[in-house]
Amino acid sequence: MKTIFSGIQPSGTITLGNYIGALKQFVDLQNDFNCYFCIVDEHAITVPQDPQKLRKNIRSLAALYLAVGLDPEKATLFIQSEVPAHAQAGWLMQCISYIGELERMTQFKDKSAGKDAVTASLLTYPPLMAADILLYNADLVPVGEDQKQHLELTRDLAERFNKKYADILTIPDISLPKAGARIMSLQDPLKKMSKSDPNLKGFISLLDEPNQIVKKIKSAVTDSEGTIKFDRDNKPGVSNLLTIYSILTEKPVSEIEEMYSGKGYGDFKSDLAEVVVNYLKPIQERYYNLVESNELDEILDRGAEKANAVAGKTLKKMENAMGLGRKKR
Repeated sequence: MKTIFSGIQPSGTITLGNYIGALKQFVDLQNDFNCYFCIVDEHAITVPQDPQKLRKNIRSLAALYLAVGLDPEKATLFIQSEVPAHAQAGWLMQCISYIGELERMTQFKDKSAGKDAVTASLLTYPPLMAADILLYNADLVPVGEDQKQHLELTRDLAERFNKKYADILTIPDISLPKAGARIMSLQDPLKKMSKSDPNLKGFISLLDEPNQIVKKIKSAVTDSEGTIKFDRDNKPGVSNLLTIYSILTEKPVSEIEEMYSGKGYGDFKSDLAEVVVNYLKPIQERYYNLVESNELDEILDRGAEKANAVAGKTLKKMENAMGLGRKKR
């Protein structure tokens, strides 16, 4: 069974777009792959965080992973900072990374643009990300288009390490999301749905209350044509809503178009709101049962124990290859 690694930052409640683009696929992947799903809290602190809020977000994200259907008997769920090998291997990866290649990362350029000062960790984020993946001998890493450059660097660093020291790191393949899985903002359908959107009407959080979901969908941007038809170029708003409807109901877009032939956007949006509310209801119920429970702590403890065992072995091989410490007699 091949191994998959994926990490999500605990930087706020994940959106419906995050769920459709990532977590929904993770639930399916756990049946066919050896999966490690990590809450990457050490990545989160590359930018300023409120400690109490960060800790709350870590727990909340862990509960959401489980609430959407992640099975701790099939997949390993753990918190990055509870596995010290991540930070240790991240340093080893920094030692074979070049400043020039890190400065070329588009995310570093975007996040540092216009700022008087940025943390060194913002620059060295990619080597830590590489360590996250390489510690578990991941064969495949599902990422969004915005992380593709970091995954290419991960591959380069693994190849560089293997060539320079010893052939011990697995070179991971990149898995981009399937076409159509990209969910856009409800207010600007040309932009990806994001929890950092200053317009709160632009995204649906997995924990939004039913009345919030209804309001957001009813105020979603469409067009003046009034026809419910999928056309990404000319009708991006309606096409985005059709994509959400199709994925959550598992009905083909063509069938939904036929259902609403001759009907207006009002009926369509009302029905879509009901679909989303009903879909999220069991997820939210499971989440609130878990988030402050001992069950969640027990699952995370087991996940950390398993992750530490696997990551520790890889780290020891890396340290031995680089000549660190004392050689065992």
